Amino acid sequence: MSRIKEFTLPDLGEGLTEGEILGWLVKVGDTIELNQPIVEVETAKAAVEIPAKWAGVVTRIFHEAGTTVEVGAPIVAIDTDPSAGPLPADRPDLPAPSAESLAAVEVAPEEGAVEPGLIGGPAPGGRTAVLVGYGPRTVAAKRRPRTGTPTASPTAAPATPPSAAPATQSTGPVPSPAPVISAPPSAAAAVRAGGPVLAKPPVRKLAKDLGIDLHSLTGSGPLGSVTRDDVQRAAAAALAPAPAATGSAVNGSAVAPAVFEASREQRIPIKGVRKLTAENMVASAFTAPHVTEFLTVDVTRSMKSLERLKTRPEFRDVRVSPLLLVAKAVLLAVKRHPMVNSTWSGATNEIVVKEYVNLGIAAATERGLIVPNIKDAGRLTLRELADALNGLVQVAKSGKTPPSDMSGGTFSITNVGVFGVDTGTPILPPGESAILAFGAIRPMPWVHKGKIKIRQVTTLGLSFDHRIVDGELGSKFLRDVGAFLEDPEGALLSWT
Repeated sequence: MSRIKEFTLPDLGEGLTEGEILGWLVKVGDTIELNQPIVEVETAKAAVEIPAKWAGVVTRIFHEAGTTVEVGAPIVAIDTDPSAGPLPADRPDLPAPSAESLAAVEVAPEEGAVEPGLIGGPAPGGRTAVLVGYGPRTVAAKRRPRTGTPTASPTAAPATPPSAAPATQSTGPVPSPAPVISAPPSAAAAVRAGGPVLAKPPVRKLAKDLGIDLHSLTGSGPLGSVTRDDVQRAAAAALAPAPAATGSAVNGSAVAPAVFEASREQRIPIKGVRKLTAENMVASAFTAPHVTEFLTVDVTRSMKSLERLKTRPEFRDVRVSPLLLVAKAVLLAVKRHPMVNSTWSGATNEIVVKEYVNLGIAAATERGLIVPNIKDAGRLTLRELADALNGLVQVAKSGKTPPSDMSGGTFSITNVGVFGVDTGTPILPPGESAILAFGAIRPMPWVHKGKIKIRQVTTLGLSFDHRIVDGELGSKFLRDVGAFLEDPEGALLSWT
């Protein structure tokens, strides 16, 4: 059995089919241990570090950072028995060739060499590729000249046999050519002015229609070929007025006209977390009929309760934010209205009501929006809930949220208030029936006990699946969340 083992990209959970290599934690030649993290991979759900399945020495890395790899494809080769001696440099997993086998290899001569892989050309290993029953070709391969273009050598053989009659010249009227708009010639264009120009037929037709001389252009395509963009830029430059006439002078110099092309555009690949988020949002928006309701709440008492909470000994070493009270309000309101915490099952034609709350908290990360959730949050104490919220946010910002933390959510909260936004109409995560948007808390004039006073006010936005949650249920749920935030201490005494 080979001592070289190829480590393939594993399935990181829930049917993921590919992952992007963010960075390697080892390099070729490093000695690694069992379960040592060797590579960081971003899937459609999170960035995770993958440990090594074997101990040994890294002999090959198949894909560089930034490459998207399918699940099951090899990503690294490991020598599991480095003490057995050195390995061949070209194929570490194969034995070294013998001297007799190397001596039997016939090396093709340089003269008359053709492209590797063609009949008569050198094959891999230095041999000459031939068909069965035929010997090697003795002449060099030549490319057929293009139709209508002069040959490269003035002494080349004529295209027709010597006995062929010369072609009869046409005596009919010759149409006058279209006027040619010449772009400014360049040094490269001058060199090839007498030779053929690489361009596709549609590009040649476009140049003819626009009156552009292809010989005057420097191609930006493969092998220096002229592209459609090259022709269009030349036509625009030829037809544009002089800069001195159109541009306004600034400090004695003309301002170049604005251009709108690919050089002023940025293209961001859609992959990883952002790709999955987009797919989920489209699926949710066009599957579940969304309804959104809003409620503006005076949260002055909540802010005062929060300040008193921070002074208690059990909360001195933990960060406490208004989101903690919003999460507690949601958990208590779910107990009063369990249908809000449910899922529509089209496969079984059922509404599945959950007796547990996996509370999702939307988090904005560098790789896109993710919604990790706190498992069974309804059973946590207020201190445990605060610890879980802080841990969830810290892990999400580091980009290390495991896929298991982003699956199985039943109700979500999106805190748009941290961005100074009043509220919004959030889209439901797939499989959930409601999501709450928590807006910014602002000092505002408010009628309090019959007088206008400055109070701390916020706006809540509740989106829900109208197949499960009707207007009455959604309104009662939102009312109860708002009532808790208006007087959290009174709600805790009367609801629990």
